[in-house]
Amino acid sequence: MDLSKLRNLGVVAHIDAGKTTVSEYVLHCTGVEHRVGRVDEGTAVMDWMAEERERGITITAAATRVQWKGVDFNLIDTPGHVDFTVEVERCMRVLDGSVLVIDAVAGVQAQSETVWRQMRRHAVPCVVFVNKCDRVGADFLAATQTLRDRLQAPAVPVQYPIYEDGELRGVVDCIEGRAWSFTKGEAPAPIEMPAGLADEVGVLRSELVDALADGDDAILQAVLEDTELDAGTLRAALRKRTIDFTLVPVLCGAALRGVGVEPLLDAVVDYLPSPLEVPPITGFDHEGEPKNGNGPDPAAPLAALAFKLHAGPHGDLTFVRVYEGTLRTGVKLWNPRVRRMERASRILRVHADGGDSLDEAVAGDIVGLTGLKLTVTGDTLCDRADPISLEPPEFPEPVIRLVVEPSSSADRDKLRSALDRMAHEDPSFRVREDESAGQWTIEGMGELHLEVQLHRLESEFHVESRVGQPRVSYRESVAEGGRGSGRVERMLGGKDVFGAVDVEFVAAPGDHAPRVEWHTDDVPDAFRPTVEEALVLEAQSGPRFGYPIVGGIVRVIGGESHSDRDAEAAFGQAAILAVRAALEKARIVLLEPRMAFDIQSPEEFASGIIADLGSRRAEVGDVVAEGDERIVTGVVPLAQMFGYSTAVRSLSQGRASFSMTPSGFIEVPEEELEARGLTWA
Repeated sequence: MDLSKLRNLGVVAHIDAGKTTVSEYVLHCTGVEHRVGRVDEGTAVMDWMAEERERGITITAAATRVQWKGVDFNLIDTPGHVDFTVEVERCMRVLDGSVLVIDAVAGVQAQSETVWRQMRRHAVPCVVFVNKCDRVGADFLAATQTLRDRLQAPAVPVQYPIYEDGELRGVVDCIEGRAWSFTKGEAPAPIEMPAGLADEVGVLRSELVDALADGDDAILQAVLEDTELDAGTLRAALRKRTIDFTLVPVLCGAALRGVGVEPLLDAVVDYLPSPLEVPPITGFDHEGEPKNGNGPDPAAPLAALAFKLHAGPHGDLTFVRVYEGTLRTGVKLWNPRVRRMERASRILRVHADGGDSLDEAVAGDIVGLTGLKLTVTGDTLCDRADPISLEPPEFPEPVIRLVVEPSSSADRDKLRSALDRMAHEDPSFRVREDESAGQWTIEGMGELHLEVQLHRLESEFHVESRVGQPRVSYRESVAEGGRGSGRVERMLGGKDVFGAVDVEFVAAPGDHAPRVEWHTDDVPDAFRPTVEEALVLEAQSGPRFGYPIVGGIVRVIGGESHSDRDAEAAFGQAAILAVRAALEKARIVLLEPRMAFDIQSPEEFASGIIADLGSRRAEVGDVVAEGDERIVTGVVPLAQMFGYSTAVRSLSQGRASFSMTPSGFIEVPEEELEARGLTWA
């Protein structure tokens, strides 16, 4: 395989920006599908789950392979709803480039900002496709400006839409100055550029050349000498700047009508990197020391990352990105996390919910594997003789929870098995069983996330259940620290054992699990791992309400050792007693998830919406006017926003839209605890 002719590409967007429609038309343009699937009709190939087709939204990332002008694309269509941001996160971890789709009317929206931050965090360059340019109110240049204003993206238009009698007819390539018309089902046809567009296109081309001259001495020299630059030179310079994240090409079109999709594919080839142009991977060796990779060399030792897993009825399908080496069917693979060998029974070239078998996959490729038993999302598969552990994706903490119980005792085992499989597949879906009550607590990223999972219980796993009301997924935190000591002297197994540990629980900000720090040499080195493990486990459950503790540091500040009686079990028990005593003296506060909101409303309803937000303890940040629209942003406790979609529709006669994203945790006022039914555990 010629890796210079491979693109690992993701399509990302805010919900309803037309991302899946873009993917569907790509399948049609490249000859993979003979007809264009439609989201609104439930015929989209990439939305293959029954739940996706019923709801008309993308829930799980879907992969496929297409070819355009001799270049292969591994294309991943990702969800746009905030509740399924985890799907975008784990895909972004393995992509080399992306297409950000934005709405020509709304411009950058809340989830557009989220995926932009993910792209920046994972150093994934992108091109932008301004979709729905055929809608009333569409404004390509205004939408492009929102990229600069809201994302601080160095956006440069490389196309401009052509309208005729108010209808979108085609696009102009600002680099070549050529115009194209689009008729659905036919290849783009060259046309004369409308006379009225020449000046606008000339200005955009000049702005592009000026932007390229800032980072290219040859282009700067040509500008200073007033020398005409050919299209090939400009495209090569723009490719370099795109890969360096210093410019973002912006294209336009209307995917539902097939306008602009073929030039978008050309832009992916021209501007987004191949695996050869991406920095080599970095990871850790078997001793935890940093280790650099060899680059995408098929002859190198294997290094692959499992970034997604689908738990199907006939076993798991594990999606992997091969970074180095060659992956072959039946070859044993080393999983450093579990320190066990795995064997892939099949390698698949995935296409939505199907795929074709392969004999091997080489460095740079993305494929699906079946037959893996122990591998989960984030695991590395490598050569045991030359192991490497790659950094796994990071996933946010759940913000909402429900209590679920089987409708009959006969369904108890089926419910347990189904929930375990769903949690195995989705890292953002947490399950905890209460055996004494015969119930399960499930946690997820939002109301829609849990609603979809519950519907899957019935439709896919055929389990009927009873469900409680949604509840906030609270956390506990140490506001003021405390000290505690634990001492164990007793007979254990006929032997007198001893252990003593002194700890201090210190307040520290953050939503991470409590960390352990050592400030003493009084605990024997041999027992330190046991003490640390005991402290971490005991600190997972808060002393006040039983919710997980976040933030804080557990400092081991003292201990005692009697060499003739020291025992591992005694030091572990002493550590538990010490941290319990420290937490009893600490001041514990309750934290609740906080959400950042983005509400788009007509001007006449904005004041009523803002007043309602005030009653929900929201902190309104900005109110931005965009024509007759008002964009209201801020943060609000999640507990105040259950059922808000109904409220905002009522306040705006159904004309406002909103989205929310997790934004950390905030302390719950003490006076509200009793009203929420929260009492001491």
